Order: sequence, then structure tokens, then C-alpha cells
Amino acid sequence: MAGIESNARGDLAGGPLAELAREPDEPPAFRWLRSAGWGAARVLSVLVLALAWELFARSGAVTPFMLPPLSAVLERIWNDLVGGELLLNTGVTLYRAMTGFVIGAVAGIVLGMAISRGKLAHWFFDPIISVGFPMPKIAFLPVVILWLGVYDLSKITMISVEAIFPVVTATVVGIRGVERELLWSARNMGAGERELLWQISLPAALPQIMTGLQVALPIALIVAIVTEMFMGGYGLGGEMKNASRFADSRGAFAGIVEIAVIGYAIVKLMAIVRRRLLLWHQEAMEPTTV
Repeated sequence: MAGIESNARGDLAGGPLAELAREPDEPPAFRWLRSAGWGAARVLSVLVLALAWELFARSGAVTPFMLPPLSAVLERIWNDLVGGELLLNTGVTLYRAMTGFVIGAVAGIVLGMAISRGKLAHWFFDPIISVGFPMPKIAFLPVVILWLGVYDLSKITMISVEAIFPVVTATVVGIRGVERELLWSARNMGAGERELLWQISLPAALPQIMTGLQVALPIALIVAIVTEMFMGGYGLGGEMKNASRFADSRGAFAGIVEIAVIGYAIVKLMAIVRRRLLLWHQEAMEPTTV
């Protein structure tokens, strides 16, 4: 027996598995170059679009009023940043969007838990969710203005209402999709309903819940912009409305660029949060493009 173990250890030490184990790791410089190359490839399409915008705007095919050059738009953004207007409007918009998103996320998770675990809550709320989810909730904006006015309360209310539906749906689907074997095993070990929910169902449903939050986050920003355009006042949407009212083409396009950059940043930030929260999940082992 000792001889067999010795031979086995010798085969492992000198066999192909050992050769694979002894292969040197990829040099850090090569890994950095490869990551930089993939990063450059991902932004190549954006750079091509920016260059096409600049060349087409300067070709004479359109007037500067219809499509100002990108360089002029970037100059306007820089002037707004130096003057403080960009920071003020961005801060106001993000405050409304994030406040409404947090309210909608918390309410959506709680409501989704109630629907998935309680028959009465399911009987009452399921038809409402089924009818309200595909409906454009922004249609209620005139009514919300009549009830709550044109200030932050009405805007945050609309954002919360829009954000809650994808979170509710994702929470219900995630909790109902938990493997029955896990629940049976926990019950056999003496776990109560509260332990099943907080220690089994919610952690297992977290990937689905995070997907719902990732859907709700850009929706919250979109609704914030739309409500600001409709009601006016401070904010990126309100600034774009003022620019359109005074025929300020550069200001309108500057708002588009600003919203695109901010939206991309918060979506990527949410993806990073997802990876951090799901380090234990199998998707953390899969390649990512973020």
C-alpha cells in the first residue's frame, strides 16, 4: 500500500497535472495590456460615434442650430461645470432619482416578500401588479400634479411608483424560484417561517432581486428627467426644457450628453455593487464585461 501511494505521488509530481501546476502565471504586464485592450475596444464605438457627430455637424449638411458640433457641446458643458450650474442641476436630479429609487426598492422588496409568502397579500396585490406593470405610470403625472403640486414631493412620488413594479416582480419570482429541497431541509432542521425567509429565501433570491433593482435604477433616472421637463425648475430635465424654450441648441444637446454620462455611471456602479453582494454566487465566477 505504501508503495502504491508512493508511485501515485510520483506520477502526480512528474505527470502532466504537475506540469500544468508548474506553468508560470501570466505576467502582470501582459494582463494589464490585455485589460487595457479590451477596455479600448469597448469605447471604440463611442469614439467613432463622437467623431462622426463632429464631422457631420461641420460638413455643412445641417445647420449648427439643428446639430451643433460635439466640440461646441463639450465647451458648453465645461462652462456650465465651471459656473456651478451643472453640479447644481445634476445634484438635484440625482437627489430626486435616488430618493425615489430607494423608496421604490424598499417598498418593492417588502411587498414582493408579502406577496410570495402570504395568500391574502397575493390575492389582493397580484391583480394590481399584473395590471399596473405594463401600464405607463407616467400617465398619472397630471393627477399627481393636481394632488401634490409641482415640487419635489410629486416628482419623487412618480419615481417611486415607476421603480416599485420591477422590484416587486423580481422579488416574487426570486423567492418563488428557491429550490424546494433547501426549504424542506431547513424545516427538517427546525427552522421557522422567519428563518426560512431571512436565511434561505432572501439570500437565494438575491440575484433576481438585484436584477430588478438594476432595471428600476435607470427607470428612476428617466422618470426624474421627464418630470423635470414637464414641471420645470432646477434639474437636468428642467435645464433642457429651458434650453429648448429659448432655442439654445447647444444647451439641449449638452443635457443629452450629461444624462448619457450620468446614466452610464450609475448603471456601472450598480453592476459593481451587484458583484460585491454576490461574491458567493456562481455568477461571480463568470466572465464580466463591466
